[in-house]
Amino acid sequence: MYYSNGNYEAFARPEKPENVDQKSAYLIGAGIASLSAAAFLVRDGQMKGENIHILEEMKLSGGACDGIRDPQKGFIIRGGREMENHYECLWDLYRSIPSLETEGISVLDEFYRLNKKDPNASLMRVTVNRGEHAGLEGFNFSAKALQEVSSLFLTRDEALYDKKISDVLSEEFFSSNFWLYWRTMFAFEEWHSALEMKLYLQRFIHHIGGLSDFSSLKFTKYNQYESLILPVVKYLESHGVNFVYDTVVTNVVFDIAENRKVATKIQCRQNGDVKTINLTENDLVFITNGSCTENSALGDNDHAPVLKNSAGGSWDLWRNIAKQSPAFGNPEKFCAHTKETNWESATVTLLDDKIPKRIQDICKRDPYSGKVVTGGIITVKDSNWLMSYTMNRQPHFKDQPKNQLVVWLYGLFGDTPGNYIKKPMKECTGTEIVEEWLYHMGVAESEIHDLAKNSANCIPCVMPYVTSFFMPRTKGDRPKVVPDGSVNFAFIGQFSDTARDTVFTVEYSARTAMEAVYTLLNVDRGVPEVFGSCFDIRVLLQAASKMMDGRKLPIDQKMLGAVSGTIVEDLLKQYSII
Repeated sequence: MYYSNGNYEAFARPEKPENVDQKSAYLIGAGIASLSAAAFLVRDGQMKGENIHILEEMKLSGGACDGIRDPQKGFIIRGGREMENHYECLWDLYRSIPSLETEGISVLDEFYRLNKKDPNASLMRVTVNRGEHAGLEGFNFSAKALQEVSSLFLTRDEALYDKKISDVLSEEFFSSNFWLYWRTMFAFEEWHSALEMKLYLQRFIHHIGGLSDFSSLKFTKYNQYESLILPVVKYLESHGVNFVYDTVVTNVVFDIAENRKVATKIQCRQNGDVKTINLTENDLVFITNGSCTENSALGDNDHAPVLKNSAGGSWDLWRNIAKQSPAFGNPEKFCAHTKETNWESATVTLLDDKIPKRIQDICKRDPYSGKVVTGGIITVKDSNWLMSYTMNRQPHFKDQPKNQLVVWLYGLFGDTPGNYIKKPMKECTGTEIVEEWLYHMGVAESEIHDLAKNSANCIPCVMPYVTSFFMPRTKGDRPKVVPDGSVNFAFIGQFSDTARDTVFTVEYSARTAMEAVYTLLNVDRGVPEVFGSCFDIRVLLQAASKMMDGRKLPIDQKMLGAVSGTIVEDLLKQYSII
């Protein structure tokens, strides 16, 4: 496997890998990583679909990329996915997945056309005082904070192993507008990994200017299950790929020698029966180790969700695998700190037009237009829960009634009593969460309870591991996509390790899947490298200008003289540095 960029490799179709007709594949989990791997096996590996088996614990595919209409509870979305232009592996995948809505075009075509015609942007990013515009100006960095974040950007990975963000950034940084935008967009906390913070800064440096209005983001037409997952599932089914649901994989057994590791057995429970799948070296195994949505618990209008303390299937699987070799990672770094890795979200279905009127007053757009509404999350700065909420294009579900709208919200500080409901978010029923939200939108207190009770249906969801991949880590805590000496197996998804890319993105899942397939099958085509924005002087100058809120660099006359009349002077002027 090797990295590449440019159209020469992007448009190439590789030759059929040697002996692929004698090989089969077992993919553990049916999230976006496994689905991507299966699609790359079919398209680029040219493996027969009937030789590909996807083993999934649940009754449907998608993993964390969900979106369902539960017959008893209603519409549920545990989270959302923010996307951008440079998800190179993801868009490489979806250029080959047929649209389910428009014949003759791909999911990428569909997504591209949608976001060209209806570009995303927020007209109200932050509110205070019960729905008023916060009036934040710029990133508001002090000189010290700007120096700190610049130093972090330039720090080597090794210097950040096992360090928290609070170990490298001070209160001056945490009091900036930048941190408010950043933490609410990505769900970072001060105790999360300084290394992941740095990788995010480098990975998305080209979007720094869009932090305050989300103009850099792109969204799907519907929820992520219907827009992203279902088209891949249909594509794989059309190629004869075998989906095996209600199957809990409990262990993968390896034969480990000094320089050679072979997966020999998959142990699982299927419909209550314990089964063993014996493997040969021609049986490729793709393991999704860990899950950010494992053990998610739902509530309803009248009940708060109950946080589950058990690890769950995906973590138990990784623990059993990790016992066999240090090369298989350290799951405890990620799954043993649920106090630091959990937060709560809620899906609010609006049943009439009473609450949407208030949303329109705040976001300045018609929620019923079918176009961008909030343009990303609206953060309530003075919320004790640090609540953020968003309404994507409606309908958010294909079978959503015309008079109903779906909102998603979450709180980063779920252990703190609310401003209106004097209870921690985790202890609140769905109706109480809606009441707190309506309070922050400026609804008259005399109207709040009746509106929450009669005009909304709220399904809260607490997720013990939702930011587990952000926990401080060191080298080897996440296994390599293809561990050294591996003959027939790979790790894929958010808890495998690849170069330069960032977790908590669908791109990371697609990238690890592509790298795994290309390595194990020796596919003769380059994996698109991570977009090199952090190595582009133009991007860095533009980001510097944005982070200084338009202030000029204090460059002395001697230095100015040295660049006078050169392209360096032109660049510095073009990006408002001087």
